[in-house]
Amino acid sequence: MKHTSARVESPHPIVLIGAGGIARDAHLPAYKKAGFRVTGIFDLDRAKAQSLADAFAIGNVADSLEQAVRTAPEGAVFDVATPAAALLCVIPHLPNGSGLLMQKPMGETLAQAREIRELCRSKSLTAAVNFQLRFAPAIQAARRLIAEGAIGDLHDMEVRVSVYTPWHLWTFFYGIPRVEILYHSIHYLDLMRSFLGDPHRIYAKTLKHPKMVQLASTRSTMMLDYGDTIGASISTNHGHEFGLKHQESYVKWEGTQGAIKTRLGLLMDYPKGVPEETELCQLSEGGPAEWKRIEVEGSWFPDAFIGTMSNVMNFLDGVDERLVSSVEDAYRTMALVEAAYGSSSRGGTPVSYD
Repeated sequence: MKHTSARVESPHPIVLIGAGGIARDAHLPAYKKAGFRVTGIFDLDRAKAQSLADAFAIGNVADSLEQAVRTAPEGAVFDVATPAAALLCVIPHLPNGSGLLMQKPMGETLAQAREIRELCRSKSLTAAVNFQLRFAPAIQAARRLIAEGAIGDLHDMEVRVSVYTPWHLWTFFYGIPRVEILYHSIHYLDLMRSFLGDPHRIYAKTLKHPKMVQLASTRSTMMLDYGDTIGASISTNHGHEFGLKHQESYVKWEGTQGAIKTRLGLLMDYPKGVPEETELCQLSEGGPAEWKRIEVEGSWFPDAFIGTMSNVMNFLDGVDERLVSSVEDAYRTMALVEAAYGSSSRGGTPVSYD
């Protein structure tokens, strides 16, 4: 059965709302690579919008959100690449029945996510959240291998990130109450849901770094509860400032007959990154376990952003049967994020040393 296609026969025009770093480094390079046409751009900082318009040949730099919407071509998809707090300010201005791809997260809290979901429903928007890690080429390759039975029955999934992240590139993070899980590890929570389904419970702790006290949190440890036989864990540390030698950034899947591991090279030495690498190990009777490299074309940035936008366009045109990261599905990821913060605030079980 056909669900999604990366190819778009008749690309819709795109109107970009937001001209920050993610638009510059991912959205626009992805659309240029895919041959998508961005017809308009708006940002509260007009100079930033003009700079991107000049760099990516965008014809219309709007002076206001209302103008960006009013001058949008028929059938345009609105690509809202703003901080989460701005989503509820932007979405009410979009035309009813239009296509929308909003940058993650879907609001800063579950309450905001609920408002966004209801707003999208009331306006009959074809709305998705840009959980683009699902569409990263290496993730897609792993998904195909698992579906083909290459590693047997999947029973363990692990994400490990120990890198040095230059948080100063995103100044809006300073002073907000939620950072690491909401804006970063949300990708991994969403990814695990896409492979394993919704967990029963989550155990989590997120904390500050002593050298980054102006940020709410930069390190998290989480375990998703899928019962007694399926493991799912996430560990992130964005303060490993001791060089690349012992930095790590990977997703690993283990099954009854093999394993897959992919390095998320973008996160190491960000924003330069290091090459991505995907390996497969399959058990064989009597032979040693050997890891073999799997060749994968493309990388998380910018290729995954082609996938999310392609899915919205193809769903609008009836080519794809499923809107992969619809607001309805994304809401469930936001519920998991909220539960993680709840777990972190409640704390662990006290130890009795008597």
